Amino acid sequence: MPTLEWIGKDKVLNHHQEVPFRILDKKYTFNAENSENMIIHGDNLLALKSLLPQYEGRIDCIYIDPPYNTGNEKWVYNDNVNDPRIKKWLGEVVGAEGEDLSRHDKWLCMMYPRLKLLHKLLSEKGVIFISIDDNEQANLKLICDEIFGVRNFIANICHKSRSSISNDLILSPNHNIVLFYAKNIDNVFARRRQFRMVADETEFKLDDNDGKGKYKLVPVDGPGGAAKGNPYYEFLGVTGYWRYSKDTMQELYEKGEIVKRKTSLSRKYYYSKAIEKGGKSYSTWWDDAGSATNGTNLIKDIFNEKTFDTPKPLDLLERIVKISTQSNSIVLDSFAGSGTTAQAVLNINKQDNGKRKFILVEMMDYADTITAERVKRVINGYGKDDKAVAGVPGDFTYYELGQPLFKDDKNLNEEVPEEEIRNYVYYMETKKPLDTETTDNPYLLGKNNDTAYYFYYKKDEITTLNHEFLSTINTKATEYIIYADKCVLAQEVMEKFNIVFKKIPRDITRL
Repeated sequence: MPTLEWIGKDKVLNHHQEVPFRILDKKYTFNAENSENMIIHGDNLLALKSLLPQYEGRIDCIYIDPPYNTGNEKWVYNDNVNDPRIKKWLGEVVGAEGEDLSRHDKWLCMMYPRLKLLHKLLSEKGVIFISIDDNEQANLKLICDEIFGVRNFIANICHKSRSSISNDLILSPNHNIVLFYAKNIDNVFARRRQFRMVADETEFKLDDNDGKGKYKLVPVDGPGGAAKGNPYYEFLGVTGYWRYSKDTMQELYEKGEIVKRKTSLSRKYYYSKAIEKGGKSYSTWWDDAGSATNGTNLIKDIFNEKTFDTPKPLDLLERIVKISTQSNSIVLDSFAGSGTTAQAVLNINKQDNGKRKFILVEMMDYADTITAERVKRVINGYGKDDKAVAGVPGDFTYYELGQPLFKDDKNLNEEVPEEEIRNYVYYMETKKPLDTETTDNPYLLGKNNDTAYYFYYKKDEITTLNHEFLSTINTKATEYIIYADKCVLAQEVMEKFNIVFKKIPRDITRL
């Protein structure tokens, strides 16, 4: 398989593993006491790492709209990669090609570790959509092939993003690309009907009031005639090449589904049947999913002014959410911008009574004043008089990136809440989120595959695994993994009860 090389690639291949794990610091919840919807302010590389304990393998749909690296965006490269060639880039504004010949290397170094973490977060039935233009489309395709696998590539979707043209160019592109990959292509094919267009009910205008519902008439003559091998015979006084055998035609006629109109025959095609079949497949060219102008006008309607330069059209995100999720899916956008993805999720939930959740990550300072504020206004309703738009049901919790879990990559950070440490330890042991509804004693994390996990930790004390602690254990399991500061149990006791001792913090695995 062809692979792409660039300056710094060898240093970012595993950079996602070197990123320190930080907790998420809850700031407020809007419109509810608790909410699973999340808006996170902070560097998305750090935020994605922080999401792993709760969400690895659980995200069904990821949409991202990263910097396109046009040379005019002035995006900042600031990843802390320990390499001289990259360190000199840190904090630099990435400018035009003539000013900075390494901007493509920087872009790839920025994207690669983020895509690695996004791949981890995707569920086995999950898919990812990435908006991009011609500046980095070819490079992005190659690194996505490397991370997601060539086999899991689904499509380059051309999206008509603008109607205006520039006479300063040889050709004026009016489209962007949406790269579309699966975590596992087999799972997508297994539910491919979900990705098709819903049949348009307005096309089904006829109704015989026979209890079968609305229908439309479709031809029963076979396309291609003799060349395609369609049968040729007379039926109801009409002779021709037909789609079906004579026996099938007779069966349809007896069911009342064959209609004769003078010298032609048609079949009733019911709307219920069209829904059952799942509609037609989308093409790879979407010219009916909104434009940049639509996105800009919507932001103006919500805020009464232009507050964001390049918002994505809501129609585009609604289509992506609709075709790629089920009613309980989680949708992630780690380049959240103005928050279009959250609005799309809330709107689709309202349409089908779904319970989809969204997670947005935005590093810029407008995360609260624009991203979160837009979602608040969508929930509350916006506009006045004849332009008033009713609110939709929804809520979210707003987070900032918090403390690192480890102070110096060795010792636990005692400023981190104990519950966050427990969540992390259980995830590293089981790759599953911690269920807080545990019983037994306060140090039990949970039970998984008949192994019970205990985290015997006290912030200001040395904890000891001894007979006294063993007497507090009531959970029955085949094996016990117990974390503590030290252990004084004899080896024969450890073996008798199948106990594995892990020392805090030495034996806590680093994410």
